[in-house]
Amino acid sequence: MTKRKMKGDQTMMERVAIYPGSFDPLTYGHIDIVERALEIFDRVILAIAHDAEKKPLFTVQERVEMANLIFKDTPKVIVDSFKGLLVNYVEKTNARVILRGLRATSDFEYEFHMASMNRSLSVHLDTLFMMTSKDYFFVSSRTIKEVAKLGGTVEGLV
Repeated sequence: MTKRKMKGDQTMMERVAIYPGSFDPLTYGHIDIVERALEIFDRVILAIAHDAEKKPLFTVQERVEMANLIFKDTPKVIVDSFKGLLVNYVEKTNARVILRGLRATSDFEYEFHMASMNRSLSVHLDTLFMMTSKDYFFVSSRTIKEVAKLGGTVEGLV
């Protein structure tokens, strides 16, 4: 959290959440999570990961550019990219919350494991899970890429 000036001599901590992911591609499900998070946080940093294990469709730079276009009229959203451990990136931003979207029970097991590891690496970090809206619970970047690759339409999803 970072301090922000209030009226008089008071200061208040700015509530900042980091929403990390590969976002390859960024879907309406991801956008929905960001928009709803802005009702809770003062600022959301969409942190696009350099993930060597995944085979991305778009480069990190392309994903950053696309996200910047999508959120160009939303000054409370900052698009960035990072390499390495998420906890190191989060600490550099002075944020204390990692935001993660959940679609199904299968997501929870993986996300719980990651949240526990992140908390063990940095006791100052918390992870907030947000359920994906019912309109997008079936949408994943992996599925979007498969459908597009096989010639199906992804209109209304990305």
